[in-house]
This record gives sequence, structure tokens and C-alpha cells, in this order.
Amino acid sequence: MRLDKYLKVSRLIKRRTVANEACDGGRVSVNGKIARASYDVKVGDEITIQFGARPLTVKVLEVKDTAFKDAAASMYEEI
Repeated sequence: MRLDKYLKVSRLIKRRTVANEACDGGRVSVNGKIARASYDVKVGDEITIQFGARPLTVKVLEVKDTAFKDAAASMYEEI
């Protein structure tokens, strides 16, 4: 699954266009490297999102095409 879609489905970022802009702006990195929106997310990847001065780092536990609101939080684990 594409990185921008994963960020939207897991509800880490509210909209896919915002996720795409964050990736293009260099604010999202996967496994320590800045990633493009087209990056293919896999289980075990560590995604870091720079929200202002506070970075958020999560580990990918599941990759699903769709997820309900309560199930979305089970797709990742905060580190």
C-alpha cells in the first residue's frame, strides 16, 4: 500500500492530500530515510512524521485497505 494511503487509512493524518503534501515536503520518513508518497509500506516499517516541533514515530503492525475508526489504531504501535 502507498505511504500516503496508509497514513490516511490508519488515521495518522486526516486526509490523503495532506498526507501526500507531508511526504512531498520531506516531513515523513520511513526507517530513517525521507520517503515519497509512493513508498510501499510493509509490516515492520518505522514511520516518523514531523508535526511541528514534535515528531511522531510509529511501527507498522498491519496493512489493511480499509479500517473502521476503532480498528485503525491497531494498525500501528507508537514508539
